[in-house]
Amino acid sequence: MSVSSDALLALRQAVKSKSPITFLSDNGPTSTLLNATHLSLGSVSLPKSAPTRYSKPGVPNATTPSDFYTLEAIYLAWVLRDAPGAEYMKQARESGLTVGFVSVTERKNVVDWLEGKVADSDRIKPLDADSTTPPGTPSRPNPAALPSSSTPKRAARPHTTDSESPSKRRYVPDSHDLEVVKRIRVDEVELRDRNTVLRGVKPNNFSALLSSYSEKLKKSRETKPGATSPMQARKARNMFPIIMISSSPTALITMYNVKRFLQESVFEASTSARERAASAGNPRAEDVVHIDRRRTPPTVSGGTIQRYFVVDSTDALQKFGADAWERVVCVMTTGQVWQFRPYKWSDPRTLFHHVKGVYVTWSNDPPNPKIKDWNVTELKIDPHRRHIDKSVVAHFWKIIDDWTSANKPWLLKS
Repeated sequence: MSVSSDALLALRQAVKSKSPITFLSDNGPTSTLLNATHLSLGSVSLPKSAPTRYSKPGVPNATTPSDFYTLEAIYLAWVLRDAPGAEYMKQARESGLTVGFVSVTERKNVVDWLEGKVADSDRIKPLDADSTTPPGTPSRPNPAALPSSSTPKRAARPHTTDSESPSKRRYVPDSHDLEVVKRIRVDEVELRDRNTVLRGVKPNNFSALLSSYSEKLKKSRETKPGATSPMQARKARNMFPIIMISSSPTALITMYNVKRFLQESVFEASTSARERAASAGNPRAEDVVHIDRRRTPPTVSGGTIQRYFVVDSTDALQKFGADAWERVVCVMTTGQVWQFRPYKWSDPRTLFHHVKGVYVTWSNDPPNPKIKDWNVTELKIDPHRRHIDKSVVAHFWKIIDDWTSANKPWLLKS
């Protein structure tokens, strides 16, 4: 089929050869596509409403002319190829093409084919070499059933010009074309929506993680029920949790009032507790205080008693051995950085990733900006209402239980 008999090939040839494309009306040449009735593509003039072989999206079996883009729509997609999406649709409507124009997402594919960047497209209906009818007309009988006059036409194929369509019905691309297409598809950008993005594009392979934990699980199952590892035996020996508090004399919780606060759920000012201890013959506070806390609600048997030790210095902590920091579950701070200098982790951001941080303050104090990135939980004590101390202490123990169960469960009694 010659170029002049196919609108799509004629436009492609004009684009590739950079021939001038002008507009014609019944009265002669015109300057706007809106007033034109024909497009002059070099040496051929075709109606702008002529259907092409480029099918519209969502039409799997295109047969009628309305299933294909018109020559006007294909031309607008190429001439407005660099226009933004909104501007492209605006100019298409101003040119008289209110419906049937090439979509923004389809425009690049059309332009690439017209400029010869791609050899073929699955949206273009194959060109029948024995037919000169436009797309959408009733199909003719099978050429195999016609007289043998078709045989010379097949023999004349080697003499076809380069301007004919490369998309023959039985076209078989050579190996070089296949390699070019593969390289093009590597850089292809696929349009995606929220569903395809959430699904992901590559499978996640967790086989290495599965095999790693399978070995650990197998070894744990092979261990005898009554046997304990050396680490478990060491941790089971007198491994009571340890709570560290600030040694600052202005702290709300000190070694003088910590036992009554955590064990009896009653807050007493540190100065009052110090005076009471001095009158009882104990002018100096103990460096280690033990707290016996009932973890379960009282029952007939008395519930489960969990013992904690409270210290306010690293010197007192050393009495528990070289692995004492493994038993520290909580550090109560006043927000002063000097408190952490002798600690194993002097940076509060690092410290409170290894132990639970609790910032003790009055309920009416303003927020402390120093602790905003310390990963600590605020424990607010009311200055006057002592009847709410019980709920404050219960909240503290819940925080400690949750953190210890998740990070150091061996320190809790079963």
